[in-house]
Amino acid sequence: MTFATFSTVVGWLAVALGTVTAYAQFSRLRRRGVEGVSLATWTLFVYLAFFWIVYGVIVRSRPLVMGSVLALPLQAFILVQLRPWDRRSTVVRSFVFLVVCCAAPALYWGWTGAVLGAGGAGTITRAPQLIALIRVKGASGVSTGSWSVAAAVSTLWVIYYVGARLWAVLVVTAVAGGVSLTIAALSGWRHRQMRMHTAPNCVGRECR
Repeated sequence: MTFATFSTVVGWLAVALGTVTAYAQFSRLRRRGVEGVSLATWTLFVYLAFFWIVYGVIVRSRPLVMGSVLALPLQAFILVQLRPWDRRSTVVRSFVFLVVCCAAPALYWGWTGAVLGAGGAGTITRAPQLIALIRVKGASGVSTGSWSVAAAVSTLWVIYYVGARLWAVLVVTAVAGGVSLTIAALSGWRHRQMRMHTAPNCVGRECR
């Protein structure tokens, strides 16, 4: 098996695992409701899905296209639950933000710049979670497992992009994966600290 064939297989594995992850997130939000969920973030997710579909078609990458096509209905469902028509200004601001992130680099580097901008916009959505973990001692509501899976999915995509020679999207995916891995590590550490502080102080069979 050549590396190109191997990377293609890994790409389809990334599609499968990414779809399962998106469905798990979708199911969790359906059970718990969307209170506290950011409309701006989910609007950006939907915009980015369309961007990656278009880019995937242009570079003739079926895994890249399918990865976004399969996740898009789930993301759109959550977006509808957030009632974007009640906050049109937020929807417009998210669109302007993505256009600015993509258009400025695209003027200099074409599609490569647009990809770097879109990837940067997607990575920015992870920043609030990372900042919160650094500033706040707790990690309530942060799933170490989910962020670990996100990092694993990014790793699979990076392997695929090496084989497909899609260097710009490889760079932004590697950065996003690094941020996800950092969040997973920090949240795991915070959770361990919380368990240590709440565990009873036991000596022999007596605890106090």
